[in-house]
Amino acid sequence: MDESKRQRYEKISIELTKLVGGKDNIQGVAHCATRLRIVLKNNDIADLKAIEEVDLAKGVFVAGDQVQIIFGAGLVNDVYEVFAEHNNMKNMSLSDLKTVANQKMNPIQRIIKALSDVFVDIMPGILAAALLTGLSGVLGNFEFVKANETLYGINRLINISSGAIFGFLPLAVAYSACKRFGGRPILGIVIGCIMLSNSLADAYAAAQGTVEVTVLHIFGLGVKLVGFQGGIIVALLMGFVTAKLDKFFEKKVPEVIRLLISPLLTTLVGALLLFTIIGPVGRGLSSGITNTLVWMTQNLGVAGYAVFSGLQQLVVITGLHHIFGAIEAQLLADTGRNFINPLMSVAIIAQGGAVLGYLIMHRDNAKTKELCIPSFISVLFGITEPALFGINLRYRFPIIGGCIGGALGGVMVYLTNLAALGFGTTVVPGIALADPVNNGYVNYIIAHAVAIAGGFIMTLVLGKFMDKTPVATTEVPKQPEIPKVLETPEKEEFFGYAEGQMIAMEDVNDETFKNKILGDGVAVIPSAGKVYAPADGRIISIFDTKHAICFASNYGTEILIHIGVDTVNLQGKYFTPHVNTGDVVKKGQLLITFDKEQIQKAGYDTVIPMMFTDFPAEKKLEVSAPGEMTVNTTTVVVYKS
Repeated sequence: MDESKRQRYEKISIELTKLVGGKDNIQGVAHCATRLRIVLKNNDIADLKAIEEVDLAKGVFVAGDQVQIIFGAGLVNDVYEVFAEHNNMKNMSLSDLKTVANQKMNPIQRIIKALSDVFVDIMPGILAAALLTGLSGVLGNFEFVKANETLYGINRLINISSGAIFGFLPLAVAYSACKRFGGRPILGIVIGCIMLSNSLADAYAAAQGTVEVTVLHIFGLGVKLVGFQGGIIVALLMGFVTAKLDKFFEKKVPEVIRLLISPLLTTLVGALLLFTIIGPVGRGLSSGITNTLVWMTQNLGVAGYAVFSGLQQLVVITGLHHIFGAIEAQLLADTGRNFINPLMSVAIIAQGGAVLGYLIMHRDNAKTKELCIPSFISVLFGITEPALFGINLRYRFPIIGGCIGGALGGVMVYLTNLAALGFGTTVVPGIALADPVNNGYVNYIIAHAVAIAGGFIMTLVLGKFMDKTPVATTEVPKQPEIPKVLETPEKEEFFGYAEGQMIAMEDVNDETFKNKILGDGVAVIPSAGKVYAPADGRIISIFDTKHAICFASNYGTEILIHIGVDTVNLQGKYFTPHVNTGDVVKKGQLLITFDKEQIQKAGYDTVIPMMFTDFPAEKKLEVSAPGEMTVNTTTVVVYKS
């Protein structure tokens, strides 16, 4: 990266280090595709609100005991490089960071965190499918769309696109789970392909008895050749198992044949486990959950309705909710009315209410808006995966609030005897399916209003006790005692920090300094290789490369003294610090010495800018005119406005 960018990232690193509680509070740091991930010893002293305002940061949140700062794809790599170097943690990997974070979590938290991690990576695909499905459902209800050849064709393509994404969701889950648990992602894809192979009978058709299922006999076990469409639990289990098998065979197989034999054994053993143990167990677990919920609605009256609609979205997490289509079809054939559809619909909108509740609680967080708004829109069209996996399940208490709201909506469905005359769409487009008998359309709206309000209110209530996002604080880590000043003076002076010729920042031969990207100030062309304290104060930090030092006066005014241009490339060569981070220093005290001649011979400019990096709006900066600089020369005066 060029020097101007690096210097900007250095300023970000300095500020972030201070805002998270200093170097001593950082346990580990790594990054993913878009986020800088930091594990802290104590999250409570991190100022999250202030971090949101850091240059280039697009948002910050705490997930799984990691402080995650969103910078965006590409940019996060460069910020991480400088931040990790600044905190001497550059060789830490994302898996190392997860290990550190997991040490602070209980087993249940680890399971939820792992589940969240799996779905976060594939969230863009889920969101695309959700919006396409909703759009297709709405367009399909308009007669002019059905009557127009072009519009009908476009809607069919939209429907095919969304169906394809959801149809291959188990493959994506197997891939992401394998990656999350340390295996090679391509092997997760391979297992996902096996799960959805067209050589197997379609799972939905098999459940309805419309296809013939082949049975193999392996080790005395009857193995049905049925695909795993909708088998999210199976895909999660297989992703985990595939990762463990991959790591096991990579260690055990001799290196000379590892490239060929290790993936072969992982795939073969994984496939055998899929069809003989994990597949049947996963199907049994999912079917048990589904059948229990249906039994409750049929045998427990209002309580059964409430439990079904309260817990139905937990079934969506398993991916087995697609099985309800066959049950709904049978209900319509037997009774002409489908009570499951409105129960699922209120369960869905209640999770949307939970999303809105979380959004209100964290409305100042840019990342929260990015997640919540599109997730809620998809909920309106009956798709909750983005809301569930992107927000509610990740932060725990919203999923509970949504389930309670769903239960309340289920009570209303029971009391109004609400049912549908079809199946396949819910929430906004689902109103077209409501049985109009006994004010069915009005009751549909009322039930949904109760559910969304319940999810919204319960999320706010639970958030008061369960939201673990640290409250923003201005508290800073304990530093060596500094003389306390009761009142900021009207005028604060900063003196010469090096001997030589003082010049204006605009005259520095570097775009970053010249354009005051890191802050306004003054610069000096040094006549000797020494840097002194410009005022009484303390050392905030010294860069590991020793070419820059951060200083704060006793009145809290912060500065950055940067020795040379591009001198970070010297990696500390020719620089000798004479103070340490946290030291209290006096005006004129020697801070750093450097070999001016050797640095110049290496081809670097030795100009030394001094910048005011965190300058408050209520103060005014007055820079002295260019001229000779000594340790007694007044270089900058800070006035109260």
